[in-house]
Amino acid sequence: QAQLVESGGGMVQAGGSLRLSCVDSRDTSEADDTFSIYDMGWFRQAPGKEREFVAAISWSSASTYYADSVRGRFTISRDNPKNTVYLQMDNLNPEDTGLYFCAADRTKWGLSHAETDYDYWGQGTQVTVLT
Repeated sequence: QAQLVESGGGMVQAGGSLRLSCVDSRDTSEADDTFSIYDMGWFRQAPGKEREFVAAISWSSASTYYADSVRGRFTISRDNPKNTVYLQMDNLNPEDTGLYFCAADRTKWGLSHAETDYDYWGQGTQVTVLT
């Protein structure tokens, strides 16, 4: 199973940018469920609010899916040989503040915004956007 580790969070002024990374840190040389077969997603949880969907990308990068709140500002991408998925975040505003999680979906029945469809989760990386 995947071992996901997020990085790249931090504190920025409104209007700034951050790039988050999430790597599957396993040695997959003997595994069947390698990173390249997963659909991947990003979620976030703001203080006092429930976790919400941000973006998703298919195993081949053929499809992407964004929440309305981030479409046009955030870009999800992946580099399968590096076992890594990215979230480029531009024009950040204070409403983007939260703990950002990456997640892996091994079933691949289509991109999903529902966290229950994802099988493996990282521990999160904090993003704080100042006014």
